[in-house]
Amino acid sequence: RATMKILVSACLLGENCKYSGGNNYNQAVCDFARGHQVVPVCPEVLGGLPTPRPPAERQPDGRVVTREGGDVTAEYRAGAEKALELARAHGCTLAVLKERSPSCGRGQIYDGTFSHTLIPGSGVAAQLLETQGIPVYGESRLDELIGQLSAEG
Repeated sequence: RATMKILVSACLLGENCKYSGGNNYNQAVCDFARGHQVVPVCPEVLGGLPTPRPPAERQPDGRVVTREGGDVTAEYRAGAEKALELARAHGCTLAVLKERSPSCGRGQIYDGTFSHTLIPGSGVAAQLLETQGIPVYGESRLDELIGQLSAEG
């Protein structure tokens, strides 16, 4: 199979950058990434937020707010822009990003009430990447992605 350049959420690769200070290590993502050129990103850290940091969710109006009510939209936007810059600089043709995240989630995110309620929508970085032509896949959609790549290859 051809080597691809893939933007990947750093937490899925085992980097301790998630809001709680831990990671979301995913063996399937690591197996998939092997043999490809991987560009790890954490848009929240790229945007200047610390690890650990207060949990945040995207609001219906698009802002990102912490559970305590702090507005971190500017940091999320800055991180999304930096993730896009990295993707472009490295020639990434797709992204595998952490599902349900307010920055990386694609298709489903939490509703902004901190009640673990999922709604249709995407995180700030995932949305920006997709509008700029970089397809985003969550970790549970790897089989779908592998199937598409096999069909193309």
